Amino acid sequence: MPTVAFYTLGCKVNFYDTEAIWQLFKKEGYEQVDFETTTADVYLINTCTVTNTGDKKSRQIIRRAIRRNPDAIIAVTGCYAQTSPGEIMAIEGVDLVIGTQDRDKIMSFVKQIQDDRKPVNAVRNIMKTRSFEELDVPDFAERTRAFLKIQEGCNNFCTFCIIPWSRGLSRSREPQSVLEQAEALVAAGYKEIVLTGIHTGGYGDDMENYNLTSLLWDLDKIEGLERIRISSIEASQIDDAMIEVLNRSSKMCRHLHIPLQAGENSVLKRMRRKYTTEEFAAKIKRLHEAMPGVAITTDVIVGFPGETDEMFEEGFRFMEELKFAEMHVFPYSKRTGTPAARMDDQVDEEVKNERVHKLIDLSEKMQLEYAQQYVGTVLDVIPEREYKGAPGEGLVMGYTDNYLQVIFDGTEEMIGQLCRVKVTEAGVNECRGQFLRVLDSRLPSPELDTDSFAYERPEALRA
Repeated sequence: MPTVAFYTLGCKVNFYDTEAIWQLFKKEGYEQVDFETTTADVYLINTCTVTNTGDKKSRQIIRRAIRRNPDAIIAVTGCYAQTSPGEIMAIEGVDLVIGTQDRDKIMSFVKQIQDDRKPVNAVRNIMKTRSFEELDVPDFAERTRAFLKIQEGCNNFCTFCIIPWSRGLSRSREPQSVLEQAEALVAAGYKEIVLTGIHTGGYGDDMENYNLTSLLWDLDKIEGLERIRISSIEASQIDDAMIEVLNRSSKMCRHLHIPLQAGENSVLKRMRRKYTTEEFAAKIKRLHEAMPGVAITTDVIVGFPGETDEMFEEGFRFMEELKFAEMHVFPYSKRTGTPAARMDDQVDEEVKNERVHKLIDLSEKMQLEYAQQYVGTVLDVIPEREYKGAPGEGLVMGYTDNYLQVIFDGTEEMIGQLCRVKVTEAGVNECRGQFLRVLDSRLPSPELDTDSFAYERPEALRA
């Protein structure tokens, strides 16, 4: 049986794409083996180009694969492959470079190379691509949350970002195709679907009279789907119609990831972000009114060119006021080919580092404060796996709809089921809970006196 090994760098969308490519190999009778420990017939490296470091790491992994088995077919895909195919083709031993499109043709390229051993550069101009590449993933290693890619590319052209050049312009998956895939995932036993893309909130920008809100209402009708989560959405994409679906659909998770990137207006302007801090704060306020208890997480870039100490401090105070449930903090990293890399006033690395640590401390403080509101509250958790922190001790971990990670007593049979859990202790990254009962009728619920737990969502949690 022929073997294939994968190595994925970068974002969740890349991991989704790798899973989708694996399905193509699987159909051709391949067995997947471990990249690090086993010699494979084909190595596929899915690359990242968000930073210059991403490029460098991608090259290192490509060379590692070539060393592992010089006779293997070495295929390289992903964002770095799309933007710099020449650099990759120049690495001796690379057989196939295929960017962020045409991956559905990968097996025919592999067969062709097996026959004539001639390297192939299959990268085309991504800016001319207008259709969504349909690659399905029917199952995931984690049996509870299924990722469903609905969108590709981005039209924003922020000054720090190379992604439009590596992924192309925004294009959406056909609604019918999304809904069929969602139904198939629910039939396969998934209770939660995470909608993902490069610029997920831009879904429908290239369609007539259909957008992300329309899709959410259609997904809401799917029988057996308990939770719908949006992987990320821009503040500018949250309009009245979106707020209405968040408020009225019982399936929408009370968790939104809304990238802020900077908390000071002149920095936002230089980043070419499409909002001011005032507009961002107004959206967040409306979301809290529509979805009481909503967890809002965000991304922040620290040390963007020209960010002074005063600008950083102003941003720090702004983030503190907004009370995020968590912040993902990144030091600004120069990306060759972007306008920001050519800007004057690049910030010193040490200064960036200091600011990153300040914001990480703030994030942990806000994370704990957010979690503490829920101590004593009963929430629904879908256990994902045994708790890795204490294997064999009968503990499971999973997420609430508002993205609290909760650890509680449980068995393997409960994984993937909807469980009612009372939060007993709050922590920065994980909370502790007391298991009450399983809400899934197919599973016998352990004997528990649940009468003492009147389940009412406090008003503070859901309007």
